[in-house]
Parts: sequence; C-alpha cells; structure tokens
Amino acid sequence: MEVTAKLPPPSAGKVVTILSIDGGGVRGIIPAILLMKLEEELQKVSGHENARIADYFDLIAGTSTGGIITAMLTAPDGDHRPMFSAPQIKDFYRKQSPEFSPQKSTWFKSIWNYLYKPKYDGEYLHGAIQFYLEGKRLHDTLTRVVIPTFDMKQVRPTVFSSLKLNTECDVLPGLDAQLSDICIGTSAAPTYLPPYPFKNGETEFNLIDGGIIANNPVS
Repeated sequence: MEVTAKLPPPSAGKVVTILSIDGGGVRGIIPAILLMKLEEELQKVSGHENARIADYFDLIAGTSTGGIITAMLTAPDGDHRPMFSAPQIKDFYRKQSPEFSPQKSTWFKSIWNYLYKPKYDGEYLHGAIQFYLEGKRLHDTLTRVVIPTFDMKQVRPTVFSSLKLNTECDVLPGLDAQLSDICIGTSAAPTYLPPYPFKNGETEFNLIDGGIIANNPVS
C-alpha cells in the first residue's frame, strides 16, 4: 500500500494553493484556454509579463490529458523557468490534437480494430509528448505535481507525486520516471489507447488512464 505524503507549508502566504486539472482527451484544450486567461490576469496583477502558472501554485495535479498539461506547465527550460506558457499549451492542443487519431482505414480494418484493439494506436501522441518534454523527470518539475495512473499488471493505482520522491523511493522504486512516460501512461484511456508499458531502472510499469481511479485528482 502506498503511503500518503503530507503537503508542505505554502511557499508564500498562509494558504496552500492547489490547481487540479481533470481528464477529457482532446477536450484538454478547454482547461488550456482557461489557464491561458488565468496566466494573462496573473501577468497583469503582478506586472511581470513572464509570470507563469507554476509560479503561483504549491501543487498542480492532473489526470489523463490534465496530466499532460500539468507536466507542460511545470517542466523546466535551461533557465529553470517553465518550458511552456499557457498559450503555448493551448496551441499544442489546437495544432496537434487532429493528428492524435489515425488516418482513414478500410471498413473491415475499422470493425476489426473496434472489436479487438484500441481505437487509436497512440503513436503520434506518444512521439509528440516525448518530443516536447525532452526527457525531463518527475524531480525536475518547478512546483510539486501529482499525476495518477493505474498499473494493470499490479492491479493498483500508481500515483506519480513529487511529494513522495524524498520519502518513498525505497517503497516505490522507479517513481522518478520521465515525465513523458508518466503522461503517456496517465492518458492511455481504455478502448481508445493501448496500455503503456515501460521500465524505469529495474522497475516495470504497465499503465492506463489515471481517470480509472481519479478523474479529478484532488477529489
């Protein structure tokens, strides 16, 4: 059984600030647009045009497509600042999501896939996530993150939380995985995308969509 980790004190003020982004596939463009508007307001209030969402939250949690947004909001660039602004994440969904589904196929292949295989192969989505996140790992995130998944082989939830890295790595080896692997795992919606197996060191994961256990990750 996984041990829950306590939230540390807030980084500023008296209130711990949490942003939770739920699942929804390509509908991830909706929270991306809302976050773009929020980021614009934060820039106006702070007077800093480079202010980012990650600067204002002690914890960002995301499931499925929300996990992808969480990783993109918190992954660092070479200057230890967020790699992506909220408008860039919105553009990622607007430009890339039409390519996430497969090309047209014959009626026979469509029926075969419907009965025996996931609707999409996920190859384009996997490649896009790996390209954009550039091998960053869980410990690299600029603020604390929580991304739920479900391990089919272990038949139990696996929650990738940066809160656990200093306290539970002996209990949960391999937790400090690449953000791209975590994102592909948490977005592997059953019937739509295939399960995602990968190894981090000696630890093997066989992941599907985190919405199986927590579509809203802080509920």
